[in-house]
Amino acid sequence: MDISVVLGCSLGAALGGVILASYQLGLLYQLFHKTERQSSRHGGESVADVLRAHGIRFVFTLVGGHISPILVACEKLGIHIVDTRHEATAVFAADAVARLSGTVGVAAVTAGPGLTNTVTAVKNAQMAESPLLLIGGAAATLLQGRGALQDIDQMSLFKPLCKFCASVRTVREIVPTIRKALAVAQSGTPGPVFIEFPIDTLYPYHVVEKEFAPKNTPKGLMGKMIAWYLRNHLSNLFAGAWETRDLSPLPVHIPHATEDEVQRCVELVSRAKKPVILLGSQATLPPTPADDVRKALESLGIPCFLGGMSRGMLGKNSSLHIRQNRRDALKDADLVLLAGTVCDFRLSYGRVLNRRSKIIAVNRDRSQLLKNSDMFWKPTVAIQGDAGSFLLRLSKALKGHKCPEEWPRSLKEGDAIKEKANRSKADEKTERHLNPLSVLHCVDELLAEDSIIVADGGDFVGSAAYIMRPRGPLRWLDPGAFGTLGVGGGFALGAKLCRPESEVWIVYGDGSLGYSVAEFDTFTRHKTPVIALVGNDACWSQISREQVPMLGSNVACGLAFTDYHIVADGYGGKGYLIGREDESQLDDIIKKAQKECREGKAVLLNVLIGKTNFREGSISV
Repeated sequence: MDISVVLGCSLGAALGGVILASYQLGLLYQLFHKTERQSSRHGGESVADVLRAHGIRFVFTLVGGHISPILVACEKLGIHIVDTRHEATAVFAADAVARLSGTVGVAAVTAGPGLTNTVTAVKNAQMAESPLLLIGGAAATLLQGRGALQDIDQMSLFKPLCKFCASVRTVREIVPTIRKALAVAQSGTPGPVFIEFPIDTLYPYHVVEKEFAPKNTPKGLMGKMIAWYLRNHLSNLFAGAWETRDLSPLPVHIPHATEDEVQRCVELVSRAKKPVILLGSQATLPPTPADDVRKALESLGIPCFLGGMSRGMLGKNSSLHIRQNRRDALKDADLVLLAGTVCDFRLSYGRVLNRRSKIIAVNRDRSQLLKNSDMFWKPTVAIQGDAGSFLLRLSKALKGHKCPEEWPRSLKEGDAIKEKANRSKADEKTERHLNPLSVLHCVDELLAEDSIIVADGGDFVGSAAYIMRPRGPLRWLDPGAFGTLGVGGGFALGAKLCRPESEVWIVYGDGSLGYSVAEFDTFTRHKTPVIALVGNDACWSQISREQVPMLGSNVACGLAFTDYHIVADGYGGKGYLIGREDESQLDDIIKKAQKECREGKAVLLNVLIGKTNFREGSISV
């Protein structure tokens, strides 16, 4: 080969290597973008600017030095910083805000253990399909992997849980990274996103320089090279940091049913004699207002079973809302519309569906849309699209068509029979303490029309789901498919901030209360009064009810009739102990609690309850 060719190739490779190294070191970027070394601005301000431009009103947190600039900057811009007593609560509260406000919920926590404490709550948001931004602190960019305080591989931890994960490496990346994350969180199937902010991307130049710039004049070639590298890294970190950038929201992409899919479903529904709709949480997602979905359902006239966030969609006493005997109804139905409902354990993996029924499934997530369809059921029409807008289009196309009236009437009659039987169980005396069903009926009758119910527990909360009736759309919050205990304090906090005029109730088991009772301190400090109804039977009853007869032991299931009301008093709330001797005054105590809540005091009703055989045989695994 000609020596000139060899030399040319070698020089080309060398030049390419120099250009690549220059790019990676930020030298090329620094040629065209200034590093403002005298500026007192910091990356936390950029974070706050983007959040405000996206209409974020609350940031939930447990403070840490890694993220202090973000919190301070947000407060200055009027974003409400709400600090909790546990990082998981901060994420649960952001989850509730996302569900109730139609925006992205935001939580910010410090590095290391601050982030690991959020893992369960983030996974819950993923499975509940809540758009949520988790902001995490991190060790400085140059110190990651070198043993810095609270430094772990956070990205690997959250990649399986989040739709989008990013680690900001320079201050100029902050704005575009957050804009992208917020759009991804809301697009397609909503879910959590995570951004890691190394501490040197958040503090001002002079603070970071003090920590990383060489203190003395370096000696020797290696010392000079290291000093140059550190100074260049610092310059690149802040190069172009304060240039004007677009802060506005990026487009959100939502899948919709095609015209052909809608038309095919119109034909199926119009021919059905016994149709049923199973409505899931996805039907409450933006952009379709929940009230519009309600009107569409009422126009269709098809009997509905409501689950998850869709509880309350049809109000308190709708003739279309069927609460009982779902399995029997599905056996008789000739058409089932799964509107955001998934064939997982809640539908016995699809086995409760009649194989002779026509089945329309609508879901934004394809994997959820077809869950277990290869085993126990087959969709007649499977639509990857938004359930709420689909129902509106279906209703419009079927205007004038009504479901045969005898079908919803017969289901409603079955409802009445079952609820009468449940009511009679509430009138039975338990061996000791109060009948939990009686307590729940009493509370349900006294609930304010604007009430929001937060469900956090096992046995007592399972009973409440049969008895308590949300008064309208977006007035019921439960963890969702993950079945997480401990959501109560955070969900109630987020709900009260979103709807300050509403009466917010947490229905707790005495087991689940232990996870977030400390948040009564948060309720007091942030003036977010809620009412906690604690079914105290001194037991993890959901487990004990099966473990004892099957395995002959109550090991690890026993608790104590603890004075939780005194704990609430200690955190600045007001607690009441309610036992059998207070049964005749239960109405008055509840009304007093409601009055104190309206006057700004968080209240805990520690209700001592006995055992019943209601829900006997319900699964807990």
